[in-house]
Amino acid sequence: MREHYRAAGIDETGLGGTPFQQFTRWFQEAVGSGLYEPNAMVVGTVDAAGRPSSRTVLMKSFDERGFVFYTNYGSRKGRELAGNPHVSLLFPWHPIARQVIVTGVAHRTGRDETAAYFRTRPHGSQLGAWASAQSSVVGAREELDRAYAELADRYPPGEQVPVPPEWGGFRVVPEAVEFWQGRENRLHDRLRYVRTPDGEGWRIERLSP
Repeated sequence: MREHYRAAGIDETGLGGTPFQQFTRWFQEAVGSGLYEPNAMVVGTVDAAGRPSSRTVLMKSFDERGFVFYTNYGSRKGRELAGNPHVSLLFPWHPIARQVIVTGVAHRTGRDETAAYFRTRPHGSQLGAWASAQSSVVGAREELDRAYAELADRYPPGEQVPVPPEWGGFRVVPEAVEFWQGRENRLHDRLRYVRTPDGEGWRIERLSP
């Protein structure tokens, strides 16, 4: 199973001045292409022994400060990020032969920012955040359904659901962002923004495919 990419390439002269400007361009193009859930990204973390784990989550916002997602802080990723905040994000836009790889450091969002986002979630998703102790062992599906039903009785539609204390956001502040464009003969374009030592700017480097 091998796909022969024929997409147009990217070069240094056409890149945005910052990785966030370039990501905005590519993200808009991914959305415009009809890609399913273009904000889906693979989050990679490591535990105290250095063993990696990965999962797909949805990016909920991004700006010059970084990329934001939300989770249960008691989940596996939440616990691992508490012990080691270094993280990677991968946006796998395979249908348009593109990837974006972010490496950086995760910081918890403030409670006000978390609460503001939580209020925008569908009512059922708000209840689900309470019903599931994410990553913990559960005996049967019925336990989750029962917990959800009890919460639905306590907080019917229209009733404000409080933000769970162990639920919140992470903002990944990038140290490097790589833009990967598939090219024919496996001579892909890989252009990476790396934060300068003073933390104020970015340098761009080309990587061999």
